[in-house]
Amino acid sequence: MSLLWVGDSRAALTAAPAEVRVAVAAKPLFCDPVCDGAADPVVIWNPQVKRWWMFYTNRRANVPGLSGVAWVHGTKIGIAESADGGATWKHAGDAEIDLPAEIGGTEPTHWAPDVITAPDGTHHMFLTVVPGIFEDWQHPRTLVHLTSPDLRKWNHASALTLASDRVIDAVVHRLPDGSWRMWYNNERDGKSIYFADSADLNAWTDRGRCTGVGGRCEGPYVFEWKGHAWMLVDTWKGLGVYRSDDFLNWAGQKELLLDLPGKGTDDGVNGGHPGIVVSDGRAFCFYFTHPGRAGTITPEDGESSRLRRSSIQVVELFEKNGQLACDRDLPTKIILQAASK
Repeated sequence: MSLLWVGDSRAALTAAPAEVRVAVAAKPLFCDPVCDGAADPVVIWNPQVKRWWMFYTNRRANVPGLSGVAWVHGTKIGIAESADGGATWKHAGDAEIDLPAEIGGTEPTHWAPDVITAPDGTHHMFLTVVPGIFEDWQHPRTLVHLTSPDLRKWNHASALTLASDRVIDAVVHRLPDGSWRMWYNNERDGKSIYFADSADLNAWTDRGRCTGVGGRCEGPYVFEWKGHAWMLVDTWKGLGVYRSDDFLNWAGQKELLLDLPGKGTDDGVNGGHPGIVVSDGRAFCFYFTHPGRAGTITPEDGESSRLRRSSIQVVELFEKNGQLACDRDLPTKIILQAASK
C-alpha cells in the first residue's frame, strides 16, 4: 500500500474516485478573487469535506490608496478548494482564526501558515501574526499555534517563544522518533533559518540556527521523498534546495529551482515560498509568482496593482542522483489522491 505525506500526517492512500481522472493543472493554478494577492501556499487533505484545501497568505494587491507595505498587511488566511485532485481550485472563504487581542491587536495580519494533521486527527496551524497594519517592516512578528477539528475554525493554543521577536514562515514535520521539528525564519539574524523541537506540538525548545542552510532566505518547507529529507527555501531569485539524512545537517544543491522565467500565463518570473505534496510517489511543488514584475518576488512599495498581484502555480519535481529539478513549462499532470485513516 502506498503512503501519503501531507504536512506531517501519514495516511494510507485510497484509490482515486472513478469520476476523477489525471488532468493537466491550470496555469495559473489559482488567483484570489477578492484581493488578487494569493501567496505562500500549503495544501492538505480535508477529511471533513473530502476535498483538497489550500491555505494561503492573501495580500491586498488590488486595494487602491495603500501606502508603503500596508497592502501586505491586514488580511486573513484564504482557503481554496479542489475537487479534482489538485488540477483546478476555487475560492472557499477565509480561515476563521481566534486570537487574543494582546497577540493580534485590533487589526491582526495573518501570514504564511503551515497546516498539519496529527495522528489523533486534530489539525494544527502554525501561523505568523503581525499585530496590526503597518507601512513598513519594522514591527514584531509572532508564531502562534492553533488547533481545529474541521480546518475552518481555529482556536488559539499558544504563542511560541523562539529566538527573537521577529520570526516568520514556520514549517513543522514529524521526525522518525515521533517527535516534531519546526523550521522558521529568524529575521533578526540576517533572515537565517532556525529550528525548534517539540514532543507534543505544544511545548517547543529552540535549537538555534539550522546547520548547512546558509545565506538570506525565507519560507522553508521540509518533506520526505526518494529516501531523503528535503528542504526548499525562498531566496527571492528562485528556490534553494537542501538535502539531509538526519533532519539536522543539510547539504545545499548548486542549482536553484524556478529561477528562470516560465512561458505560461502568470509564470514569467521566478517562483517563491513553496509548499509540497507527495502523493503516490510523486512530488508536487506549489509556489507563487508576482507576474507583473521582472525577476524578484520581494514585495515592493510601488502602488501599481500590476506589480502587487500574485498567483499560485504548481509544478512536478523530479529527482536524479540526489538532485531535484523541475520544468515549469511542461504540462503538470496531477492527481492528488484522497487520504483515509
